[in-house]
Amino acid sequence: MVNKWIQRVKPKKGVLSKQLGIPERKNIPMILLNKIISAKAGQTIRNPTKLGKRRIKVTRLLERRSILARNLKNIR
Repeated sequence: MVNKWIQRVKPKKGVLSKQLGIPERKNIPMILLNKIISAKAGQTIRNPTKLGKRRIKVTRLLERRSILARNLKNIR
């Protein structure tokens, strides 16, 4: 039996893009996702790309959404 874990997660479409200030139709750069994941919750990071907000405050929820987005990008 196939384990369908993504159906249980129920990701909210466009929430991460809205939180980062990036339009939904554009891809979120992997550099930005990795920087958010490597930062600790409570820190403010500078966006290394030209998309979205310049400064981003990292929260635990933002970090978890970024981890999920990175994992879903790697699925083939």
